[in-house]
Amino acid sequence: MPSPPLTPVQEWFGESFSNLHPLLQQIHLHGGTLQGEIDIKLGKGLAGFLGRRLAKKLGVPITHTRSGYRVSISHAPGKLIWAREFIAPDGKVEKLVTVFAPHGQYPHAYWQESTGLMHFRLTVDILEGGGWSWRVLAAHLHGIPLPVKLFPQSQAYKCIEDGRYRFYVGVVMPGLGLLLSYSGLLELAPAMASASPADSLLP
Repeated sequence: MPSPPLTPVQEWFGESFSNLHPLLQQIHLHGGTLQGEIDIKLGKGLAGFLGRRLAKKLGVPITHTRSGYRVSISHAPGKLIWAREFIAPDGKVEKLVTVFAPHGQYPHAYWQESTGLMHFRLTVDILEGGGWSWRVLAAHLHGIPLPVKLFPQSQAYKCIEDGRYRFYVGVVMPGLGLLLSYSGLLELAPAMASASPADSLLP
């Protein structure tokens, strides 16, 4: 039988794909859904004000410091898709879908993330132990390059901790500090539960 086609993540990393932790390799080979509870933090003063506006845009519930969370990871031709669900204590669900398009091959390559008129170029640093850390390389508005240092700086990584998926997403504004962060330890959902949310995003 012919070998299954490579996923966009495999193609992008090339031989370096094997440097990721085996559990991160598996979810980027077969897709799946991770779920659990997350901790939510806001900055103080002006940073907190901006953090609340950012949280509203992203759908992150901020009425409590903890929330339910689910992220489905899937692939389509030339795309890596992350579909997030923030589940507030009252049961309200906010969804955020991010599509990443690969360009080139690691380490001299990037992923393009598009949000409305904004386009970001990101690369990946492989952490000790096989973790994955995003790093912003460039930002464009209407195709016009913008100084990355003037934007809130995103810090995002995922790694494996005691067989579970540790992740962190934080946004820091130069001169103000932390605006917003959410993080937690996630479990891989059973295959039957994870298949539908991820597959439903495929074009």
